[in-house]
Amino acid sequence: MKRSPKIQSLLQLLLFAGIVIFINILANARIGNTSLYGSLDLTEEGKFTLTKNTRQILDSLDKVIFVKVLLDGEFPAGFKRLQRETRELLEDFKARSPLVEYVFSDPNAGSIDEINERRKQLKDDYGMNPVQFNVGTKSGTSRQLIYPYAIISMGERDLTINLLENEIPGVLPDETINTSVALLEYKFANAIQKLMQSPAEKPAILFTAGHGELSELETADLENDLRQYYNTGRVVLDSVPVLPDQVEVLVVAKPHDAFSDKDKFKIDQYIMGGGKVLWLIDRIGVDLDSLSGRREFYPKPNDLALDDQLFKYGIRMKDELVLDMQCSVIPLTSGSLGNAPKLDYFPYPYHLVVSPRVDHPIVKGLGMVNLLYPSPIDTENSPPPGVDRTVLLTSSDKTLFQLLPVGLDFNFQRYGLDETKFDKPPQPLAVLLEGEFPSFFANRVEESFLEVYKKIGAQFREKSDPTRMILVADGDVARNPVDWREGRFGKLGFNRFEFEGKGYLFANKDFLINAIEYLINSHGVIEARSKEVKLRLLDTSAAERNAGLWRLVNIGLPLVLLGLFGVLYNYIRRRRFATNPSE
Repeated sequence: MKRSPKIQSLLQLLLFAGIVIFINILANARIGNTSLYGSLDLTEEGKFTLTKNTRQILDSLDKVIFVKVLLDGEFPAGFKRLQRETRELLEDFKARSPLVEYVFSDPNAGSIDEINERRKQLKDDYGMNPVQFNVGTKSGTSRQLIYPYAIISMGERDLTINLLENEIPGVLPDETINTSVALLEYKFANAIQKLMQSPAEKPAILFTAGHGELSELETADLENDLRQYYNTGRVVLDSVPVLPDQVEVLVVAKPHDAFSDKDKFKIDQYIMGGGKVLWLIDRIGVDLDSLSGRREFYPKPNDLALDDQLFKYGIRMKDELVLDMQCSVIPLTSGSLGNAPKLDYFPYPYHLVVSPRVDHPIVKGLGMVNLLYPSPIDTENSPPPGVDRTVLLTSSDKTLFQLLPVGLDFNFQRYGLDETKFDKPPQPLAVLLEGEFPSFFANRVEESFLEVYKKIGAQFREKSDPTRMILVADGDVARNPVDWREGRFGKLGFNRFEFEGKGYLFANKDFLINAIEYLINSHGVIEARSKEVKLRLLDTSAAERNAGLWRLVNIGLPLVLLGLFGVLYNYIRRRRFATNPSE
């Protein structure tokens, strides 16, 4: 029996609705801990694809992760994008694991008293400082405070992450937002991984002591951040027979005194057992205080007795100082103002401002790093067989280096810096070495050292397990400002003289934390830092030149296509009814 056209149309509508409902049920269904929901990532850089380690972290969740993002409300375009990208990433996390929950909150909502109380709480409890923007309104401009933060909680533990990278002078705000978007997955995955880790499982990081290294107060800011995820402490090498295998990273931070053969042997065998070392070495003994009250100062190389050992591992530092036109400023007296000295700020080429130039997880998306009196690292000689070397930080294209002996003074403030003299290529200032290292003590170990090893049941090794080490040609990279009278410390990387005394926070701490995380696990969540989100900016000048063409394409072409469709539809309809008049 032939159905009427109305019934056929109704059945078709019901069938279509049923198919849509069925597909939605499948999309929200799960097999175990895995969602059947999927997506196809057609972007060139894999923007919407979670990295392998992130997926593993989400799959291993056994407790609810709650994320509170303080980015609800109306924002300028850049922050609107950061808000959207954060929401989309958390949707991907939630699709991967049902234990991920999130909410967006507006810290600027409510009465004035409520807002002020909330801002005080965010600062006191979480150390959050808002970003200030001037937003144009009909009546002029208004100040808007934005909190680009997220609070991630698991049970009674929580962590705060800053979603916005520090702005870099000379870098477009859109590029800063783009870098922030590219690092979102790493920041969230890293925080979740840290919350999943029990306090008893925290890896140990030890700083060497006994050779004039940086004190606990001088590395306090770095260690405070590290202690959220790691156990940190000091080790006097002369007081232990061996370095325990439980030490994940050994940090040698700005030593002044020579290392004995015993101490070098302990470090060597720690490396042979797969230990990782972060060397923060001043090759030349000089700092800004050395020049205080002197017309001229002649620095000398630090005699650390480490040159031969480092050379065996594939590292050699030159007895030179690197100068760079890309540098930070220092205050110098340029006259007097009444009875007080008048201070002006001068670029100081010995204090380098280094911008990462390589695509490596440690420095990917990293801001500028401030290095003081660094020396170049020799990369002309090949590392030992089985060891790979990667340069992480270099000076800029406007570089100069000085061979010792050289007298240092402040005469540059009188004559200025001659840019034509800064004509040397970029100099390596931080390198990563990965592979199997030869022992410095192979075929030359003292019998007394072996006797100690025999007593504790340890065995001398001539070649290391696969491991990693990083050398930075500046010990001050880890040194935070210190008020010795008050016993207080400031933020690592903060230079209070930048921008006419307003100050600027360099990325020294981020660099060191990234370096330590990579040393501990080079194939862990830090791989997400390699993710790239390309910024495809509109060529405004070309758009203005071709404005008429694009108006025609966007307005005229759709009308033409619509007209052609109407003509074709009517033509087909007439032919159909002309040949089938019964219909």
